[in-house]
Amino acid sequence: MTTLTNIWQLARPSIKKIKPYSPGKSSQEVKEELGIAEVTKLASNENPLGPSPQAVAAMQQAADSVYVYPDPLCRDLTEALADHWEVDPEGIVVGRGSDEVIHMLGLAFVNPGDEVIYSDPPFALYPLTTTIMDSQAVAVPHRNFVHDLPAIAEAITDKTKMIFISNPYNPTGTIVTAGQVDEFMDRVPDHVVVVFDEAYYEYVDDTEFGEGMPYVREGRAAIVLRTFSKAYALAGLRIGYGMAPPPLSAVLKQVRPPFNVAGMAQAAALASLQDPHQVQRSQRMVQEGKQYLYNKFDEMGLDYVPTQANFILVDVGIDSQECFDALMRQGVTVRTGDIFGLPTHIRVTIGTAEQNERFIGALGEVLSS
Repeated sequence: MTTLTNIWQLARPSIKKIKPYSPGKSSQEVKEELGIAEVTKLASNENPLGPSPQAVAAMQQAADSVYVYPDPLCRDLTEALADHWEVDPEGIVVGRGSDEVIHMLGLAFVNPGDEVIYSDPPFALYPLTTTIMDSQAVAVPHRNFVHDLPAIAEAITDKTKMIFISNPYNPTGTIVTAGQVDEFMDRVPDHVVVVFDEAYYEYVDDTEFGEGMPYVREGRAAIVLRTFSKAYALAGLRIGYGMAPPPLSAVLKQVRPPFNVAGMAQAAALASLQDPHQVQRSQRMVQEGKQYLYNKFDEMGLDYVPTQANFILVDVGIDSQECFDALMRQGVTVRTGDIFGLPTHIRVTIGTAEQNERFIGALGEVLSS
């Protein structure tokens, strides 16, 4: 008789290798643990401006219909995205965040024993998906906090099935340029699917940015991932999408769960896309906050990585976990760098002016003590 004491003996061996994703403590947990009334959360790269008023209205209207299953094809949103990006709607796949599209990519393409390449440190979903599929991870170290595309190209073998390129690179915020991506893609063989994870696309202001859409339009084995979690501030609804050549997208749709994206999420995303001011507001906040934090880090003598995302990786010169704990006691949460192999770095989300000032005040006290 199988009991819960030996249930792991029935589990797939590959999942025993997984290190579960750690989202960090929620603001509510910190409040309860420390008995403080207010927490400034700058740990998860969320958008503190919140969603578009049009998205809120759309959610309220959609709430009346939550008793029915959502559109399984996300037709209205897909058509709007196709118009917005001028792509074939057949090439669009909508998921519960771009994370689900990453999971679909693993299910659809990666076999046991295949190789999956990504930079080290990676976004957590890349090794998670690789491990679930019982495939072989090939982690290529970054070079000066930037994807080392020549080294990634060198790592390709006959067993390589997929390559993940997050651009901007999470957790460093750096980008690879169009010229660098062109040279890289010239070296990628046809049997490899290249995933351009552009979750922070809307925050990029470098004109040299190497986006993945040209390769999608060429019909390459490539997919571009985008999300409504960041600039559109819909992280709590979990909605993102991939854009690929229709034949590649058709493979993904084979493993897409039925009714995978909530109707309320579809309605909010569609309304957000139609609000021309939402992204502009978010971009302005990040640009102003980025310059403020750069200036303060310079005054404090701290090294940081210039960013093209809505977060900054900064070397605080002390153990990141100790810094995290001290900041948390002051009601500010950030992400520790030790999980990225950077023991004296922290990653801080760029917030509102008030949040940024509170963070700098708290950091100054921590470092001076």
